[in-house]
Amino acid sequence: MAVGRVVLVAGVLILLFIPYLLWGTGLMTARSQAQLRAEFIRAERRAQALSSTPRSNSTPVAQPAPPIAFPGIGSPVGTITIPKIDLSMVVVEGTGDAQLQTGPGHYPTTPLPGEDGNAAIAGHRTTYLHPFYNLNELVPGDPITIVTLQGIFLFHVTGSQAVSPTDVSVVAPTRGPTLTLTTCNPRYSASQRLVVHARLVASILNHPKRTTTAASTVPAAPVRNASATPAHDWTAAILWAIAVAALTILVWVWERRLHRLRRVLVVVGGLIAWLVVVFCFFEVLAPLLPASY
Repeated sequence: MAVGRVVLVAGVLILLFIPYLLWGTGLMTARSQAQLRAEFIRAERRAQALSSTPRSNSTPVAQPAPPIAFPGIGSPVGTITIPKIDLSMVVVEGTGDAQLQTGPGHYPTTPLPGEDGNAAIAGHRTTYLHPFYNLNELVPGDPITIVTLQGIFLFHVTGSQAVSPTDVSVVAPTRGPTLTLTTCNPRYSASQRLVVHARLVASILNHPKRTTTAASTVPAAPVRNASATPAHDWTAAILWAIAVAALTILVWVWERRLHRLRRVLVVVGGLIAWLVVVFCFFEVLAPLLPASY
């Protein structure tokens, strides 16, 4: 009997973990996005306060931005908006598991969006708010707008392709400012990478007269901890697992000792408390597992 209940609880946990990955992780990302957006707004205000040159009011042209110092890993790079797929999120610096759990991530080995060269951004497709879920719907001519501390940059999609996950040629340097978006393909699988290419068609620079930019001129946002739980620390997950087991045993014991009416109340109240504890367990467990899709 006891073994049967253990197997049943384990099965329920596994079944609940699947929808948590697909939808529950979005709550974590939504919180991170709110923090990143606030940080980016503060960085914009600091940059404006230190700048002595106004934003260009001339007709937008495809003018690349001058290189600047990269923000710290886990800090906001800017915002990306793709009306075709109803996407508007903050891009974070870095493409590690911890960074992609907070939003689309900029490849640190590529230029910043709007600079000369191939700026690359990766994003989840089915988990963590799935920013690139509908990336396959983009076709040549579709607009992508990115706002950074350097200005506003409008890209138009030029094409897309599916490649092997090991094909790094898609983020190779290019002549002129371009943009590359990558995600898993097909959905719920990592067997391929879906890659969307775009080129800069117009830009409005915040500092049109600047030819070089020092790190101290346009300050990057402070380095932030992109993941509340370190990738190598299982302590919190183990403690929450113990809490789940303890609460399960407690409800089971009480349920066996009470009369019918009180038994129903204990089961209902215990189930609600159990689901809350399970959610907390999943929230610290998910970042510790291998990258999801």
